[in-house]
Amino acid sequence: MIPVPWLPFREKGSQVPLGKGSWANVANHSIVFDKVTKRFPKADKPSVNEVSLQIEEGSFVTILGASGCGKTTLLKMVNRIYEPTSGRIFVEGEDVATVPVTQLRRKIGYVIQQVGLFPHMTIEENIATVPRILGWDNKQIDERIDELLELVHLPPKDFRKRYPRQLSGGQQQRVGLARAMAGNPAIMLMDEPFGAIDAITRASLQDELIQIQRRLHKTILFVTHDIEEALKLGDKIVIMNNGEIQQYDTPFHIITQPANAFVSRLVHSEDVLKRLSVMKAESVMTEIEGTVHPNEIRVSKEENCKTILMHILKSEHDSVIVEDGNQTPVGRVTLAHLKIHEALSQSLSAS
Repeated sequence: MIPVPWLPFREKGSQVPLGKGSWANVANHSIVFDKVTKRFPKADKPSVNEVSLQIEEGSFVTILGASGCGKTTLLKMVNRIYEPTSGRIFVEGEDVATVPVTQLRRKIGYVIQQVGLFPHMTIEENIATVPRILGWDNKQIDERIDELLELVHLPPKDFRKRYPRQLSGGQQQRVGLARAMAGNPAIMLMDEPFGAIDAITRASLQDELIQIQRRLHKTILFVTHDIEEALKLGDKIVIMNNGEIQQYDTPFHIITQPANAFVSRLVHSEDVLKRLSVMKAESVMTEIEGTVHPNEIRVSKEENCKTILMHILKSEHDSVIVEDGNQTPVGRVTLAHLKIHEALSQSLSAS
């Protein structure tokens, strides 16, 4: 496998820097990082070093890397939890340094692993926090609470009056997501929100988040150290190491055309592809559950899983339908069924 040269931001629709510290058409992107550096006091090196990055409106971008690579620091500079040492960040065309912090954070949703629900408030009171600050009337707030609880699959009549302590971890995370969306922000920042949740609930929440993003077209910046999660969720993936971006690309190109040796090791691209090339669809497929979409890709039982992975990474769906010799659907293969996490998960612990 020969990595193609990586030219940051030379993608369709992106703009080339006009000059030092200047970007063309920043208003055409939801978030723009322009030569952003963050160095904490007494630190030997910057946590984030000269990062330039454009996040398109309505896109789902995951930031992937090992612990300490700078991914959370980068995220927290968007809503000014941290201030850059140098460089500029634009949100919807505005330099965040010129926007009052309170005003900025009202238009950016923020979800973290610890959830951070107010324990003395009911679920409805937690979700209503931002709408009340924004001055919404009670009717608007009530309608919004019901709408969001339905969106995250928590029936309002069962959950409005409960307290956080009465919810499971997965339910609390759903409420945290609902609260972050309550003021209808265009941008969502998510810092490893599913990291402390069991694998089954985590997979379910990932699926729900994908559907919510497709329905509402929010711009989502999502930090994770889990490679499978990054591949599953992201339209594009930012891979970081030592405070710098190693590659910013689609999941398909991350796997098939890693920009350098670090990225290749991180995602174990060659090992994964070799392993998948000798596995057949019928060996990993499961029974078909849920709706079969008309445009969902069909493959034969004999198709190798490497090809199936390529289909999934390029498709709007996270699965393919498996057919027998009579073109009758007999099963489904998802990204999780490929079990690539067994090979991939070794890379972060080794890097």
